[in-house]
Amino acid sequence: MIVCTNIVKGTIPKRLIVTIMIFVACTASFMLRVHISINLIAMVKPISTTSTNQTIVLAVNSSNHTVNLSSNGTVEKSGLVYHTETAVNYGPRYDWNQNVQSHILGAYFYGYLLTSLPAGPLAERCGPRRLIGYSFLLCALATALFPLFAAIDVWAVLAGRFLIGLLSGCVYPTLHNVISRWIPPNEKSKAVACIAGGSTFGTVITWPFAGLLIEHFGWVYAFYVPAILSGLVGIVWIWVVSDSPSEHKTITKTEREFIEASFGSTVSKSKAKPPICKALTSLPFVALVLSHYSSFWGLNFFVTQAPKFMNEVLGFNLANAGFLSSLPYLARMFSGFMFGYIGDLLRRKEIMSVTFLRKSFTVFSHFMPGAFLIALPFIAQDPIVTVSCIVACLGFNGASTITNLVNAQDLAPNFAATLYGMMNFLATTAGFLAPMTVAFFTSEKSTMDEWKYVFLLTAGFYIASGGIFTVFGSGKVQKWNEINEQQNLPATKSTC
Repeated sequence: MIVCTNIVKGTIPKRLIVTIMIFVACTASFMLRVHISINLIAMVKPISTTSTNQTIVLAVNSSNHTVNLSSNGTVEKSGLVYHTETAVNYGPRYDWNQNVQSHILGAYFYGYLLTSLPAGPLAERCGPRRLIGYSFLLCALATALFPLFAAIDVWAVLAGRFLIGLLSGCVYPTLHNVISRWIPPNEKSKAVACIAGGSTFGTVITWPFAGLLIEHFGWVYAFYVPAILSGLVGIVWIWVVSDSPSEHKTITKTEREFIEASFGSTVSKSKAKPPICKALTSLPFVALVLSHYSSFWGLNFFVTQAPKFMNEVLGFNLANAGFLSSLPYLARMFSGFMFGYIGDLLRRKEIMSVTFLRKSFTVFSHFMPGAFLIALPFIAQDPIVTVSCIVACLGFNGASTITNLVNAQDLAPNFAATLYGMMNFLATTAGFLAPMTVAFFTSEKSTMDEWKYVFLLTAGFYIASGGIFTVFGSGKVQKWNEINEQQNLPATKSTC
């Protein structure tokens, strides 16, 4: 998969470069996903409000600029007072109401859902090199055109975000195909940790980076710069990545044979239709889907609702402390790498079976987060305690890199991309359902008594799915992973 130049030939393991590219691809993918949320604030016309404490953050950094909307229709920024009609000029502003803005933010996920399912089989059929590379190049083009879309009509903006979501839906299932082809079993947990870590890193750096671009150059550059970075990622990916070790031009014979020998008979070079029906009726896979969904439910819940809870219930404005707001996600990233290293070490030394490894670490990835969420409504009367609970919850959930995030590679290495695509398709719905659930329980007063039920429900998801995975989960290769060599597709190389 990696670097096609004699300068590095034989010096750096190609699978290490593959792992680095996985991290970079996830960082770029989340940059394209989340930058719109900060850009949109600078694109819309300020709205007068009767609330005296509503705050909008335009940048999260050491010299944070906060815009306060007051009841008299003025904007206060860094001690200066502006009338809403003459708010800071970051570029053209559009009269998009809250409903339109919500559709702009959601359009990405509508497109994302559509390609999550077919992306896996497509990657297994065509190979990951061009699928991911072209996805980033087309996303770069669509992102660069956003200022033009905004000038044309809001429908063009919606179509652009839908297209970016459509293209981005291919990335994560395809990356699991990369791992199944390139990474030996004893190193997979660290590679999967790069998926989780890159996603978190992309979120943490994008908001302050976009805020700085908007503040100093205007919001159009908060589209142009991510577009350029996305294009560069696509070009580098196509240049240095091949579909498999056997197709790489500069990999050493020793490394290629090591990778291929590590798979044994579990990974076939032949292609076949994914055994979707058998997978859906497999108890280990059903248990995996449930544990994966609860993990993503908790992550989406915290990403979208934790600031709302701290502001409305605790009176703590998390947005004014950029570093503090990133702590839960940084904790999840670093703990993911730590647990990934531990998982690979335990597997390499054969201290425990793969099945016992996956099940035992659900204590950290599911049961511990559930326990903290149960305790949260009763002990979180102080903002610092609240943040500590959330950091601990997502920090322990970093162990998902050696439980639900990697388990598809155990069950069916030949169809890992398809399995993850199915899991990711269902998990993406948590992005819609978690905010709806919060709105249902907190529609009256948004008090701790109302939020208590949201925390307990999410804790129940963690614990129940963790229990199901502990009983029915498995780390063994399933029989439906086997490919009948007489009935497979004839191609041995990428055919698309």
